[in-house]
Amino acid sequence: MLSSMKPCVTISLVKEAAGGPFVYWHDPLKNAERAKSLGFPAVEIFPPDADALKLDVFPDIPKELNLDIAAVGSGGGWVRHQWHLTHPNADIRTKAKGFITALLDAAARFNAPVIIGSMQGRHGGEVSKDQAHQWLAEALHDLGNHARSIGTNVFYEPLNRYESNLLNTAEETVAFLDQVQPVNVKVLADLFHMNIEEASIANGLRTYGDWLGHVHLVDNHRQPAGSGQMEYADIAAVLRQINYQGYLSAEAFPKPDSHSAARTTMDTFNRWFARR
Repeated sequence: MLSSMKPCVTISLVKEAAGGPFVYWHDPLKNAERAKSLGFPAVEIFPPDADALKLDVFPDIPKELNLDIAAVGSGGGWVRHQWHLTHPNADIRTKAKGFITALLDAAARFNAPVIIGSMQGRHGGEVSKDQAHQWLAEALHDLGNHARSIGTNVFYEPLNRYESNLLNTAEETVAFLDQVQPVNVKVLADLFHMNIEEASIANGLRTYGDWLGHVHLVDNHRQPAGSGQMEYADIAAVLRQINYQGYLSAEAFPKPDSHSAARTTMDTFNRWFARR
């Protein structure tokens, strides 16, 4: 069965995240126009908070440019406030959940899912692994139910061991989600994190199967796909086998510059992932 995968590119609006792995920075309308000029049908937005997506602040990119908002990142809550869902302080956990809930409400006008990556947190110290997993399960249940009520989804992103120790591999993530069964929650598979944690990225994607909702397309050194050593043939083959219909979004360092990074990503997408 042929799948219809779609390319996407990230735009960060968070000044505190300067130097991070996002292709375009600031000025969402201008950068969305630049992305469109390269053939991208969608952008992924990394806002500082929900207020940055308000009608009087954030441009209506779908209406003005006929581009989709593929997803909205929630990492601003971690970068700016150090809030996360498995923090030992209950008040901070509540703030983290509220931050993501507000983003879901703001993103819903674009029918855009919200990503939970860095805001998942970690276990350690006074927080056991079992306790952290329980808090994560509760948060995914609550946020998934809210997403369902407003017609969108949550994308949960397993991270590498250096950024989180909650769920790192496809096997343990799927086992967790199969047990918890949160509604309107899908997995975001980031190829950079998978390159660290998986014996085979292709097999990891196969393990995700129906849980897979979004992919971060990047190379082994977290630079644009096609600029490093990652092999994409098997990755593309597995995504077609599981009939993946979602976006492959460039979350990568803007090397050598933003527009060149976006162009390299598009070339790689067209070579390996475009419909044949």
